[in-house]
Amino acid sequence: MNYFRTAMLLAGITGLFLAVGWLVAGTGGMVVAFVMAAAMNAFAYWNSDKMVLSMYRARQVDERSAPEFYALVRRLAERAGLPMPRVYLIDSDQPNAFATGRNPENAAVAATTGLLRLLSADEVAGVMAHELAHVKNRDTLTMTITATIAGAIGMLANFALFFGGGSRDNNNPLGGIGALLVALLAPLAAMIVQFAISRTREYEADAGGAAISGSPLSLASALAKIETAARRIDNHYAEANPATAHMFIINPLHAHAVDGLFSTHPKTANRIRRLQEIAAEMDAGPRWAPAEPGPGTMSARAGNRGSVPEAGRGWRRRSPWG
Repeated sequence: MNYFRTAMLLAGITGLFLAVGWLVAGTGGMVVAFVMAAAMNAFAYWNSDKMVLSMYRARQVDERSAPEFYALVRRLAERAGLPMPRVYLIDSDQPNAFATGRNPENAAVAATTGLLRLLSADEVAGVMAHELAHVKNRDTLTMTITATIAGAIGMLANFALFFGGGSRDNNNPLGGIGALLVALLAPLAAMIVQFAISRTREYEADAGGAAISGSPLSLASALAKIETAARRIDNHYAEANPATAHMFIINPLHAHAVDGLFSTHPKTANRIRRLQEIAAEMDAGPRWAPAEPGPGTMSARAGNRGSVPEAGRGWRRRSPWG
């Protein structure tokens, strides 16, 4: 159903683009707007991983600098049938994680040091499995297509605002005033559809992550801990780059209380409920009840550029991924 909904939303935003394009700028203007938006987003598609990792000053780690965390990601990637992604750590006290890269062969996953300190090994596995599910589902490509069409709609709006709206040869039934109104409302509608697609992909990545890790309740527990911590701990990099907030497993910004039209993430309680349902289907044990975050089982060596999670009790406990 999530794939079907994503397809319908993509069809909807494409139809919106075609309608607005004809109404505001005619066929010629529509083509120009789409080509310009596609060119900009093609550049972003090929370079967005480097750009966002640089924004967050992420440092790449490997089996020598972060043996246990790297081994965890490698094991999950093998379970998912994916090539080994590049692995990064971000120095931030706020627990969070994201995936980036244009395809599974050029993917990267990043986690904050706060995530490794706060969460147990099973919970970290659930989070990283969620990010690998994004990679496997090629959600970066889906969101790039969405951004391309939304960007083209925005450009058509600019055409209307700068040139008065409506071309003389497109038999515009609404006239200049109507075209300007559509130009103002269309980008808002495109943004709503874009956010709806983002929320749908989060639900799908939750389900995929639960399948990869084998423990939907560990992911549910991790989501509750991350959300609670994100409300009180700043992610300064994210606050400086709010346009990247949709990439994270939980919105890193402080103003994200409602599961409404303008939210890039589903409400965490809804995600937890769905994961509990998946757990019941998988016969994964008793339903998990949210609790306040407790001490984590992993830590990072402060002051060391190659700081990595230290071995702790959580790594030695029995977990679903090995």
